[in-house]
Amino acid sequence: MPQEKDVTAQESTQPSGNVGAVMVVGGGVAGIQAALDMANSGFYVHLVETKPAIGGVMAQLDKTFPTNDCSMCIISPKLVECGRHLNIEIHTLTDVAGIEGEAGNLSVTLKKQPRYVDPAKCTGCGECANVCPVTMSDAFNAGLADWKAVYRLYPQAIPAAFGIKKLDRAPCTLTCPAEINVQGYVQLIKMGKYEEAVKLIMERLPLPGVLGRVCPHPCEDKCRRAEMDASVAICNLKRFAADQVDLSSIAPPLVEAKSDKVAIIGSGPAGLACAYHLALKGYRPTILEALPKAGGMLRVGIPDYRLPKDILDKEIDNILRLGVELKTNTALGRDFTLDKLLEMPLISRWPFWLYWRRK
Repeated sequence: MPQEKDVTAQESTQPSGNVGAVMVVGGGVAGIQAALDMANSGFYVHLVETKPAIGGVMAQLDKTFPTNDCSMCIISPKLVECGRHLNIEIHTLTDVAGIEGEAGNLSVTLKKQPRYVDPAKCTGCGECANVCPVTMSDAFNAGLADWKAVYRLYPQAIPAAFGIKKLDRAPCTLTCPAEINVQGYVQLIKMGKYEEAVKLIMERLPLPGVLGRVCPHPCEDKCRRAEMDASVAICNLKRFAADQVDLSSIAPPLVEAKSDKVAIIGSGPAGLACAYHLALKGYRPTILEALPKAGGMLRVGIPDYRLPKDILDKEIDNILRLGVELKTNTALGRDFTLDKLLEMPLISRWPFWLYWRRK
């Protein structure tokens, strides 16, 4: 989300005796030169640029008029000097939201857009762009080429950190009850990265093969591709990716174990999802199921031709191997009551949480 920051004209006192700070709006060649001149005069300069890097239009040019010199050869030394100057603070992806005060004593509010990449940790190696599955039109080159959603404005850009371009939240993701990153796993499937696609799906739900067969897929009704021809077959793609991956081959994440005990009544899709996400957080929940096998309505309410039980069993086994305990033939009201739950060995002498969803 955009963040606002106040910058005042009395932020610093430089050794030369000049008091206050200067703001230069616009990181083109004129703004860069102005920032360097003021910084070399002893002022602390805030250089504000709305794009992910400074350089402006000159960075997009091949030659300069009238000498026909290489534009990048001219601007590159200034970019490096500006990026290294101790008296210059560069604010990229930033707009001026408001100005208050009077000349010599101004307070400026800046509105900063997120980069989604920490510039302090990014080394500029470009590996993230190499593996990014999302291709977009290259706005820097006027749409004449393609670049990835993880990008750097141009190779010599200052700052050199990459960023992620996010235009909007996809309607399929907004419509999905689990808010799965649909765009992400569809792009991974396109690249043949089925295991990565399944991992991305399972960040939100633990039953990709099941949902790939029985989900009513409201996401496809909102798919913008339908405005051109037909919706993307999102549900079928989820099923396809799940069928390509052996869940038992995916190593469970290493998490810090927690001592709190959790009882989950019912092993339907809600109970299984709850146990899965609790296990990923380090808990060791116990599911209490009245039927001889887990699954709830997934097992007894959906015919085999729509949901083969071996698919359901494999995905339940994947949840259990995370440390989830399953007690079948244990019904609420018949074998235990809520008042007696504290006396059961699974939660005795420990604080507990109770999760109960009607199937």
